[in-house]
Amino acid sequence: MATRETARIARLMRMPAIILLLVWMLVPLGMTLYYSFLNYNLLNPAGTSWAGWFNYQYFYTDPAFWESILNTMILVLGVLAITVIGGIGVAMLIDKPIFGQGIVRILVISPFFVMPPVAALIWKNMIMHPSYGVFADIARFLGVSPVDWFAQFPLFSIIIIVAWQWLPFATLILLTALQSLDSEQVEAAEMDGAGAWARFTHLTLPHMARAITVVVLIQTIFLLGVYAEILVTTGGGPGNASTNLTYLIYRAARLNFDVGGAAAGGIIAVVLANIVALFLMRAVGKNLD
Repeated sequence: MATRETARIARLMRMPAIILLLVWMLVPLGMTLYYSFLNYNLLNPAGTSWAGWFNYQYFYTDPAFWESILNTMILVLGVLAITVIGGIGVAMLIDKPIFGQGIVRILVISPFFVMPPVAALIWKNMIMHPSYGVFADIARFLGVSPVDWFAQFPLFSIIIIVAWQWLPFATLILLTALQSLDSEQVEAAEMDGAGAWARFTHLTLPHMARAITVVVLIQTIFLLGVYAEILVTTGGGPGNASTNLTYLIYRAARLNFDVGGAAAGGIIAVVLANIVALFLMRAVGKNLD
């Protein structure tokens, strides 16, 4: 009897938090779904009318939509490749005992604490600028013409900036996994004559598999919503060369004042993000079994 009473009290105590969470999630989602069926433009709010499925049809038949989907996939996969491979390498380097190891680790993870717009401005004006950026100075020192990164390689430039921000996160997670590797197993492999590459491929990498799946899952969810770096650096251009799905929705809402179209794009983005998250969760579940 006491157990039932305790369980009932526990449920009652959890109810306010659950209700608040549902309201926090469902109200914005419900309003977005409602506006997605309206012909609602901020320049003419009095002319709002029922649009039905028109906003959805217009959004996914827009050529920029499919280009933004492709750019989103390239952006996510590019950043994941750099951060996972680079994170493994950096984690293995700073795992070794070196002078000032604590300071080195702090410096390695420091980019993760820089706000995305600030990081984008630093890369745009101090590193990748074709006239007075660091890369331009290096190019002139080597006797070659500086590259206008955001005009010639806009999406690749965005990938580099975002990867620079997320590399410390991947390094931190992978370093934690690496430090949990039993040193006795490594010593036993060395005694059996296994070389450095064999120990890495057959011992270190399988041990880090779970950490890698966690990095991929968390980063993918956040990378689907990247837009601040694009807004600050390229504005989605040239043309739609660096426009991802999130920035396309932003452009519809804030630049074209099309609330209905942006809401429809938001619902489409939520559906696609949930599909991606479902596949990733299944992959992670299989890896953790």
